[in-house]
Amino acid sequence: MIAAVDGDVVTALYIVAFGLIIYGLMGLTGPRTAVRGNRIAAVGMAVAVVATLLIDDDKHWGIIVAGIAVGTAIGIPSALKVRMTAMPQMVALFNGVGGGAIALIAWAEFRHTHAWADEPTYIPVFELFAAIVGSISFWGSNIAFGKLQEILPGRPITIGKAQSALNALLLLIAVIVSALIVAGEVDSELIFIVGVLVTSAILGNFVVLPIGGADMPVVISLLNAFTGLSAAATGVALSNYALIVAGMIVGASGTILTKLMAEAMNRSIPSIIAGGFGGVVTQGGTADDGTEKTVRSTSAADAAIQMTYANRVVIVPGYGMAVAQAQHSVREMTKLLEAKGIEVAFAIHPVAGRMPGHMNVLLAEADVPYEQLKEMDDANQEFGRTDVSLVIGANDVTNPDARTKSDSPIYGMPILNVDESASVIVLKRSMSSGFAGIDNPLFYNDKTAMLFGDAKSSVNDITEELKAL
Repeated sequence: MIAAVDGDVVTALYIVAFGLIIYGLMGLTGPRTAVRGNRIAAVGMAVAVVATLLIDDDKHWGIIVAGIAVGTAIGIPSALKVRMTAMPQMVALFNGVGGGAIALIAWAEFRHTHAWADEPTYIPVFELFAAIVGSISFWGSNIAFGKLQEILPGRPITIGKAQSALNALLLLIAVIVSALIVAGEVDSELIFIVGVLVTSAILGNFVVLPIGGADMPVVISLLNAFTGLSAAATGVALSNYALIVAGMIVGASGTILTKLMAEAMNRSIPSIIAGGFGGVVTQGGTADDGTEKTVRSTSAADAAIQMTYANRVVIVPGYGMAVAQAQHSVREMTKLLEAKGIEVAFAIHPVAGRMPGHMNVLLAEADVPYEQLKEMDDANQEFGRTDVSLVIGANDVTNPDARTKSDSPIYGMPILNVDESASVIVLKRSMSSGFAGIDNPLFYNDKTAMLFGDAKSSVNDITEELKAL
């Protein structure tokens, strides 16, 4: 269907593809250039795919065309129809598909080369590494999708103290069987490669099941890095430069992001993988000494008046804003405040929401100026001169216990210091806790007022009151 071309032409096309992908990724550093950057990177990937198809003409073109057609038919409608609140689930699912593809490539290569009988040793080593890591990424991403989609419970699911030991045993089994394959002790018995894939699949499930919802942004980033590393390993085995470069970019960026996010939560990556944190829903209302705590509720009218007389208002978005799809309503409200001469900024916590950059994506969709988005360190320097902090569905990332309560599960985690503001208004549906499953003393602070209800409805009510003032 497509004639084979000279290898130098393919290499040149790969170089063009790498340049476009890297240049496109540079555009993702800001919302103004992100869309263009994404398109440029997509063109680069298309060039890499075409170059791969030009390598030789010994291909099953019917299967290739069918695969492209099915992928296009599923991928494009899914991407167009997905709600912004479901974007973390889609990221997890699409990332898992990449890991699964790598695992299937290892399976196909094992069968095609008769257990790599005549191949250099490095090829089965890299292929089996890719099979293990890719399979873990695929099945782990499916569990992450299930938790985010609430198909599975968001709480940690463990088998007790033996969880870590079982995970280590599964990994050891996968490595030992892989070593036997590399040593040529298994001939062409498919049961061994199946054993590697099945063991890795079980391990992928067992690694993510014990991880609670509070850690899910880090998990998504980590699994993304796994997929990249497995793709790069496969690229080495197949001498495919596109897989090597693209895989290393994804693996390196995912690893760096995972480290930064873990630091933002004051948690180590091993402790996150060990699981057991987040996802338990509790109800507040009782202090440590057993006395009943009270909250001060407010109305949309009072909130509007309070913000109207402020010089500076900081909005702290969280997953509650995403669930209510309130970002456009929030933008309309901020325009009214700015028209009244009030300074407005947004304080963004690195792990607010359910994936890296979740709040930035939502606010960019609502055309909130990039300059108004303040990262945690910059925002914390400004809370002392803030008249009103409006917290919309954010819970754990504003919890003062992270600074003051040494026995709290989130102690030491950097938070947004909204309690340093002159006053705080919290928009929540109820007094239920966040994904960390702990009470938030901010809600009982004398300077805090609670506005209960759906975030979008509450913001719309405040906006109507602002128009009347």
